Amino acid sequence: MGKITSLLLMVLCTVAMNAQSRALFNGVDLEGWSVFGTEKWYVENGELVCESGKDKGYGYLSTDQHYKNFVLTLDFKQEANGNSGVFIRSTVEGTTVSGWQIEVAPPGYFTGGIYESYGRKWLVKPELEKDNALKFGEWNHMKIKVDDNTVTSWVNGIEMVSLQDEIIGAGEGSILLQIHDGGGIKVRWKNIEIQELD
Repeated sequence: MGKITSLLLMVLCTVAMNAQSRALFNGVDLEGWSVFGTEKWYVENGELVCESGKDKGYGYLSTDQHYKNFVLTLDFKQEANGNSGVFIRSTVEGTTVSGWQIEVAPPGYFTGGIYESYGRKWLVKPELEKDNALKFGEWNHMKIKVDDNTVTSWVNGIEMVSLQDEIIGAGEGSILLQIHDGGGIKVRWKNIEIQELD
């Protein structure tokens, strides 16, 4: 009986450890991330900042590690324009990205929706009334769950979209933050944490 109890405790401890989330951003520097493009990515007051540079092009900040199934949580604040996004299971070469974006955008531009770059484009947009979940110019909390073929997004506790898609299910790659082209964009990020599901 003692051996069985000990084994059970070990299994429960392992499950609990695997269920814990961990920080992807250390609040100090860009360790664990790689920059693509010439737009600005820097740390200020413990926050990660993306800002348009002189080229006014696309820019990406990619995790060095790939992630398959996970729950990602983060906070974002759009200080200017705010057209950005969070890519899942994605790869980038230069400033050409292959993968899927959970949109972060100004009001009326489908924050929380799922967009496939250089492919099928919009896969699903939130219902129009859900746009009220976004607090432009203030801190917002985003949660993204990626589990096999299913991707679900929440903004400030409101479920924005949920999509089942076999092509996304077969995807492999990193988590990327985006800065859109066009210039005049500035977004702050903090509390970027991941809980891997397997």
